[in-house]
Amino acid sequence: MRILRAHGMAASTIHVIFNAVVVAKLTYAASSWRGFTTAEDRQRLAAVIRRGIHSGLCNPDHMSLEDLISDADDKLFNLILHSKHHVLHSILPDRSDFSYNLRPRRLALTAKSSSITDEDYITRMIIQKHLLMLTFTFTLTQSSRLNV
Repeated sequence: MRILRAHGMAASTIHVIFNAVVVAKLTYAASSWRGFTTAEDRQRLAAVIRRGIHSGLCNPDHMSLEDLISDADDKLFNLILHSKHHVLHSILPDRSDFSYNLRPRRLALTAKSSSITDEDYITRMIIQKHLLMLTFTFTLTQSSRLNV
C-alpha cells in the first residue's frame, strides 16, 4: 500500500483498500475465534490497526478491533435470533419470558468461564443477552417502585 501511495493514490482510496484487505483479514470469522484469544493476542491484533493509522494507511478515526468484532457479533446474533431459517437458530434455547422480581444488590456479580465451551460464540452471546435482559428488567422494576 505504501507503493500505491508513492504512485500518487489518494489517501481515501488507500483507506478503503486497507479496510478491504487488512481489516477484513483480521475480522474474518472473528465471532468463532475471539473467545479463545488472550488479552495479549487481542493487543497484537489491535496493534495492526494502530500501525495502519500511524502510517497513514488507515483512517485516524477508525473503530478499534474490539468494537469491530463486537459489532459483528451483535449483527450475527440478531440474524440468528430473528431468522428461523438460519442454520444456527436451532441450537438456541427456547424463548422464555420471565418476570424477575430481584432485590437490589450492591455488587454486580459476573460468571467466570471455566470450560472451553464457555468461550464459544453461542454461549457468549446467550449469556450477554441474558445479562442485558436482567439489567433491563431490574431497571424497570426500580423505576416502577420510584413512580409508585
